[in-house]
Amino acid sequence: MPKPTTDFIDHNQLRQTAEESLKQGTTPPTRGWSISADALALLYRLASTPESAGDALKLLHELQAHQVELDLQHEQLVANEREFARELERYRALFERAPFGYFVVSLDGQVIEANQTGATLFGIEPTALGGNPIDSFLAPASRPVLGELLKQLREGDVVSCEVQTGDKAGELRQLQVIANSEPGDKIILLAFREPDR
Repeated sequence: MPKPTTDFIDHNQLRQTAEESLKQGTTPPTRGWSISADALALLYRLASTPESAGDALKLLHELQAHQVELDLQHEQLVANEREFARELERYRALFERAPFGYFVVSLDGQVIEANQTGATLFGIEPTALGGNPIDSFLAPASRPVLGELLKQLREGDVVSCEVQTGDKAGELRQLQVIANSEPGDKIILLAFREPDR
């Protein structure tokens, strides 16, 4: 999978590209930046005498090169932003279409985010999940089981157990849950699925 480019061109390469663009007349479109009145006044003063006219040309060239460098960096930022947006959309689609019920919960067990499969496993709408304790969707006997699982998670790596959830008709449904914590232990990742029989 291609990764978005996050490193800018090094300064020497950026300058070389800017210089070549200026020579060839292929500079990127300006983004509305302009030379300040102070810079223009300085250029005028330098250009008005033969002794400093060369300095004025050097300064003008330097300003143009910096302008092109800024435009090139802006183009790179826009390209990176587009690439990150595409990657985010791709991962969002994978999350939503996953065959497991995925839940992102806080350390105190509040649902932060869940996918459609998770909502379907619990027999509720996805909008009804957010902000609720994850164990509130389980059968009462399974709540301490999930609590113990989360306690084990704090002491080790990936852990799993089986729990039951009831639908509105009161039917119990067996689910396997696998838990893992985010590096830094700020959120918990839970995956629910129907166990293999």
